[in-house]
Amino acid sequence: MPASIQSGGNERNSRAPGTASNDRIRPGQVLISVIIPAYNYAHLLPRALDSVLVQMAADVELIVVNDGSTDATHEVLAEYAIRHPQLRVINQANAGAAAARNQGIRESHGSYALLLDADDELLPDALAKLRAVVATDPTAGMVLGAQITVYPDGRERLRLPTAVPRTSPLRLAKRYLLEKRVSISHSCSLFRRDLLLQRPYPENLRGGEDVAVFAFLLVSAPVAIVRAPLARIHKHADSLRHSRDDEEQRAVAMVSEVFGGLPTECQPLRRRYEAQRFLSLFRVALLAGERATAGRYYRCAFRLSPLQSLRGRHLRKAIRLLKWR
Repeated sequence: MPASIQSGGNERNSRAPGTASNDRIRPGQVLISVIIPAYNYAHLLPRALDSVLVQMAADVELIVVNDGSTDATHEVLAEYAIRHPQLRVINQANAGAAAARNQGIRESHGSYALLLDADDELLPDALAKLRAVVATDPTAGMVLGAQITVYPDGRERLRLPTAVPRTSPLRLAKRYLLEKRVSISHSCSLFRRDLLLQRPYPENLRGGEDVAVFAFLLVSAPVAIVRAPLARIHKHADSLRHSRDDEEQRAVAMVSEVFGGLPTECQPLRRRYEAQRFLSLFRVALLAGERATAGRYYRCAFRLSPLQSLRGRHLRKAIRLLKWR
């Protein structure tokens, strides 16, 4: 189990000069902490901020972690902090989205955290809907809401959350990691802060770091569902998920992080999940026309788990690869 992030201590002393503070808020007064990690999204950040500020309440706090932005993010936040003293801004050297989220969680006071991406926006009454859910189901470790996905060409799609059964951790991990039957996204989900402190975002990963956290949350507490859309989530062509730098090393590290946070009963899934990561690399290499690389990734996956590798869609792609030779 990864080391927990400890609340309190000397974290406040690490704030950069000019950081806004809201020390009047104390634990027990805040239900929901909205945390926005921001890096070079000055042109979109006001949309995210406004979507939260319009529905602020006494039991909500808003924290922005400026992750070493080099654009006008600092100026945008300074202006907002003057007009909205309830906004807390934390400035840090660039360390990545995982580190920014961890810092925001560490500094927050809420029982629950909503991690809103700087280029997304909450929909009206999203916080009220979440407040109502946790009031009726206080044991929930996650609340998954619907979202409106906005694509670069302007198309929009409503995505509803799927129900998550109360079953064994092994079955839940399998549904999420291997069967892809559970979808979890930032911006439209609420997480219990005490669980986030137990399983911090792995800061050694740049991309896919949320999977380890989501898997841990899923097997640690019940999941509640909101079928109403809570956020508009904007997709961008330059997303980190499209980066292929050090892809094989990142895939192996991701497996280690995911299963390092899961209970013993989930460990039998590890080889199948590692095979699944290599099959994802196989598919990407195949689409890029890199046949030799694709073949190597498929062989790695097959050695790890023939069962996973021989599933219909993967096998069809492998057969197509052989026909090209």
